[in-house]
Amino acid sequence: MITFSVSLVCLLLGYLIYGTIVERVVRPSASTQMPCYTKRDGVDFIPMPAWRVFLIQFLNIAGTGPIFGAIMGILYGPAAYLWIVFGCIFAGAVHDYLCGMICIRQGGVSLPEIIGNELGDGMRIVMRVGALVLLVLVGAVFVTTPAALLDNMTPDRGWLFSSGFWLTVIFLYFILATLLPIDKLIGRVYPLFGLALLVMALGICWGIYTKEGWMPEITDAPFISHHPKGLPIFPLLCITIACGAISGFHGTQSPLMARCLTSERLGRPVFYGAMITEGVVALIWAAAAIKFASTLPGEEGATAYQKLAALGNPAIVVKEISVGWMGAIGAVLAILGVVAAPITSGDTAFRSARLIAADFLRISQKSIWKRLMLCLPLFVITTGLFFIDFGALWRYFAWTNQTLACIMLWAAAVWLAKQKKFYWIAFLPALFMTVVSVSYILTSPEGFRLSLQIGLTAGFAMMVLLAIIYRKFLNSLTK
Repeated sequence: MITFSVSLVCLLLGYLIYGTIVERVVRPSASTQMPCYTKRDGVDFIPMPAWRVFLIQFLNIAGTGPIFGAIMGILYGPAAYLWIVFGCIFAGAVHDYLCGMICIRQGGVSLPEIIGNELGDGMRIVMRVGALVLLVLVGAVFVTTPAALLDNMTPDRGWLFSSGFWLTVIFLYFILATLLPIDKLIGRVYPLFGLALLVMALGICWGIYTKEGWMPEITDAPFISHHPKGLPIFPLLCITIACGAISGFHGTQSPLMARCLTSERLGRPVFYGAMITEGVVALIWAAAAIKFASTLPGEEGATAYQKLAALGNPAIVVKEISVGWMGAIGAVLAILGVVAAPITSGDTAFRSARLIAADFLRISQKSIWKRLMLCLPLFVITTGLFFIDFGALWRYFAWTNQTLACIMLWAAAVWLAKQKKFYWIAFLPALFMTVVSVSYILTSPEGFRLSLQIGLTAGFAMMVLLAIIYRKFLNSLTK
């Protein structure tokens, strides 16, 4: 309980202290011409109130990520607390803030254009293709997953309320959310769902302090894996807990809200603040999951980690904790958490894909017919993906997600150096995420399955190589 409480305080202090330091590095100005005014089109570039932008940003980047990832991540032990706190403050929130602020400074461009402007046209092309593939995959999975959950929650009425029925309903919603102006549907619905997710987290947090059970402390061998399968903490923990610490998917979402901010000075509360809030949600669910599991019956001598792993699907854990600790209200909030949250991530994934395509094809989005022209291929491809088993493909998403975050941090480090700003705030997390991404793909079951020693050696070698290249870049700036 002490570790959990201290971790919460650290996240809040991280926003107040380190968030202020990062903000002073970027130096936001009240006089900057904001894209929501200079490119106002009534569709994507629309000025919106800061509180609304914050809640939309929070729900965009959250979804089920900080819930499911944290539940699986706490299986590694108290190291999960450390990763959520330090990852969120020094990597994730910095990543999201810099992505949003660079987007504003460059006129509201999408993530591939930001990266291309800093790392070259070759990387721009790679990121255009890679981001579109990733976002379509995210959108497709976030149709099928909540559809399957709703199928299990509703009575059997033939096709009505079947998985196919819910898939159709959700996909139709995605089409509307992708085509309509951002303030017409997303701007009105998201704040409500964002508040519901926060209320749910606060209710669970109250249960952490009032319910019986055991929770790990930082003194409980934090650097030794407690995972029932004996999986190593590094780099697997850094991949398992993504949205609660750092996530490349956020880089595709921050530009959406950067196009709606009315002042640069709102960047810290919206971008850095939303990420810290997501870290708080992840911390709460990690602690709640292990505490709840510790009270469950099990085989003699079974640990809380083993009991939690035995529950299987994190959606089951969310439902059991919500209903067990919060009753009927918890049941409603659980539905929002495991159904509405992925839906709200899926629709903005499609919206981001449309805007990325519009940016590099230079197609105005004022006309709904032009928006539809861009979206039709995305929707057709997604419909085809409904009939594919995503098991193998989706396992690569976590790695792709963190690799995207790594690339964005390198782009931010280059941008900061060009602006003669303190580039270390992006450079250091970029180095760390380089080791994470390289070592994971080399050692994981989804990757090359090499030994951990080989994977870590290769990861550190790549880190050193990129550091040398970056040093040469810094030297070129002084010539």
